[in-house]
Amino acid sequence: MWLPSTKLAILLVASTCTTAARSTWLGASDQVSLTEDLSVPGDNPLFYCSAPDDDILEIDHVDLSPNPPEAGKTLVISAKGTLSEPIEEGAKVHLQVKYGLITLINQEADLCDQVKNVDLECPLEKGETTLTKEVNLPNEIPPGKYTVLADVFTKDGDKITCLTATVAFHR
Repeated sequence: MWLPSTKLAILLVASTCTTAARSTWLGASDQVSLTEDLSVPGDNPLFYCSAPDDDILEIDHVDLSPNPPEAGKTLVISAKGTLSEPIEEGAKVHLQVKYGLITLINQEADLCDQVKNVDLECPLEKGETTLTKEVNLPNEIPPGKYTVLADVFTKDGDKITCLTATVAFHR
């Protein structure tokens, strides 16, 4: 079954939703930082799940055109980033797609199988990576709010990146 949100999530990952909470030593209170900007650079609806300081993928930008995506239009995704180490076979992506409050997808997939959708192949070499991909979005996308989470990690469990996005499709 083809789901436009699934394909969009996979594309955005190849080129997310927690905020860091801090507890006192006694656990008496939790504080959430509201000043930290977790938005992904570029013209997109993406946010990091948490501060990307130790992520293997440093994202320079992700641009979507049109932003937000529109049913029946061609979505152009342009992304640039830098990998601090190569990504080898065995890397995984945990993908969750929700339509409103309904979970449509909650699965783990092989990252190397998924990056083929954006014309890349494993191993992904250390260094700068760029991609541009066009996706024809069908007119039949049900209107509503879609939330996508993509948590990407190496075969050893090291975080490559974690991204989240919310996109609303209208009639």
